[in-house]
Amino acid sequence: MVKLPVIIGMGGIGPAGRTSCHHAYRRLVIDQLSLADAEATKRALAQVMGRSDVESDDLLKGSLVRKLENNLFDPQAIPLHKAFGADQGSSLLVNKKRVGSPIPEHWTVTEHDDQRMRIDLEANQPLLVPITRQSTINAAGQLPSGFDPAKLYQSRNHPRGLQMSVYGASDAISSLGFDWDRVKQCVAPDQIAVYAGSGMAQLDYNGVGGMLQARLLGKRVTSKQCPLGLAEMPADFINAYVLGSVGATGTNMGACATFLYNLNQAKDDIRSGRRRIVLVGNSEAPLVPEVFEGYGNMGALATDEELRELDGRSVEEGADHRRACRPFSGNCGFTLAESAQFFVICDDELALELGANIYGAVADVFVNADGFKKSISGPGLGNYITVGKAMAVARSIVGEQGLQRSFVQAHGTGTPQNRITESHILNEAAQVFGISNLPVTAIKSYVGHSLSAAAGDQLAATLGTWQYGVIPGISTIDHIADDVYQDQLRFLMQHESVDTQGLDVAFLNSKGFGGNNATGAILAPHATQEILLKRHGKEAIKRHAALNEQTRERQAEYDVRCSKGELSPIYQFGEGVLGAEDIEFSSKALHVPGYSKPVDLEIPNPYE
Repeated sequence: MVKLPVIIGMGGIGPAGRTSCHHAYRRLVIDQLSLADAEATKRALAQVMGRSDVESDDLLKGSLVRKLENNLFDPQAIPLHKAFGADQGSSLLVNKKRVGSPIPEHWTVTEHDDQRMRIDLEANQPLLVPITRQSTINAAGQLPSGFDPAKLYQSRNHPRGLQMSVYGASDAISSLGFDWDRVKQCVAPDQIAVYAGSGMAQLDYNGVGGMLQARLLGKRVTSKQCPLGLAEMPADFINAYVLGSVGATGTNMGACATFLYNLNQAKDDIRSGRRRIVLVGNSEAPLVPEVFEGYGNMGALATDEELRELDGRSVEEGADHRRACRPFSGNCGFTLAESAQFFVICDDELALELGANIYGAVADVFVNADGFKKSISGPGLGNYITVGKAMAVARSIVGEQGLQRSFVQAHGTGTPQNRITESHILNEAAQVFGISNLPVTAIKSYVGHSLSAAAGDQLAATLGTWQYGVIPGISTIDHIADDVYQDQLRFLMQHESVDTQGLDVAFLNSKGFGGNNATGAILAPHATQEILLKRHGKEAIKRHAALNEQTRERQAEYDVRCSKGELSPIYQFGEGVLGAEDIEFSSKALHVPGYSKPVDLEIPNPYE
């Protein structure tokens, strides 16, 4: 029997705060929560930000999409070099502090004043002078103000994306409600997998960025920058320092659809029985000047000038950075963001055995390319296929009525092109499958576009919707653009309250550069429970419910301790390292210390 991939854990960090216990989701809809839930999320957010003033009016302002801060770089003084004197001799004044040594022979240097020197250049002897520039793009989905993952463990100059991976994976594992050692007693070592990575690799100075910049800055390339910059390194770090896993590992990269690519691999592995439990996720830390410039030069990002024009604001009034991302409305580009989102997926039998929380299940994920393209970044046909297949599989599982009780977490980047193409795809699919008034939301309006982790942001918000009964609306917009297709769709411009069991399935949609399209169909907790009841019977469900009481108690304890700042990320550097002398190896099985079950080496011929 095909296994059902059940979602039993989640964790991470993003612009909305800590993911576990639904806090990041709750930040999105905090004005719709009970007073107790809102206060708990404020405490969790304050802890992440290193603050004690939970009731401060500006606490919430330090999260979500907002004006760029200067913790990563100064957007008002981005360093670069400008060439002077390339054709004819020229003279210029340079700040003495910006000129290194030794001074080149073709310079004629004279004192100008206490701060500056005059440099006379010979013809055809260009001078690269250090200067600065101001960023034209000043909105981003940043981690909460004051949060620095490097301070939470011995980070040893790790790239920011890996720091976020350690935090996010630790949050997902620690919030399960049971120890990971319990998992190791239930499954063999090779039945565990970690599929995680990043779409842009690690581009800050401690990763690939520094490896490429070091010589130009007169510095030495370190021994860490090259290996730690690899795109699959989040999975490597989780295996080596968080879980100590010897199971399957890797990442599937697909631009903005990368999380769903990894989720698809996890789903396939669990369905087939190759793996029983998978930690799947992505960590993206793209807030570096070069990435802003790269996407900005494509015309893909919302600039301050364009935002002001949308609102009719003057230079003095400035841009409304809080509303930079405006999906399906008058808009001018997407908003870059950083995020790390991780989820624990296991087969249905293991979920019941562990007494795990049932957040939902992965019905299926579909991935398709665009075919021939004029522009590599332009849209194509692939997303029609992925959305169509996702709706089709949902119909086969929950039926026609269940399909009517669905909603969409749209890719919703906030670009003029996306609002047309994605709305047409969703509208056509809804019409074909007879879905009227299909609710559509887009949480990039709150947290920005975290590239590879974007669908992880969507999934966290979806699971929160089923828990609290509020679909986060696209609150940054006040109208739907005229060119948006909406005959069969209902774009939610405000939060919408729903019955927690009134939505059976959610569709997570991603449209990535290069023609990387993916759509995931996610089953609600109550729909998942119905499948579990049919598969395993009432007695198994009762046993699970009894075990789950303790799980929930331990999750609540974890949440309280986290919000008090009593816990640190899991980081086991140099601990429990195993060698060849530690294993028991025969032709039939390989035993790894710490696991009750061995790796089975009695493998039948797969081609008979």
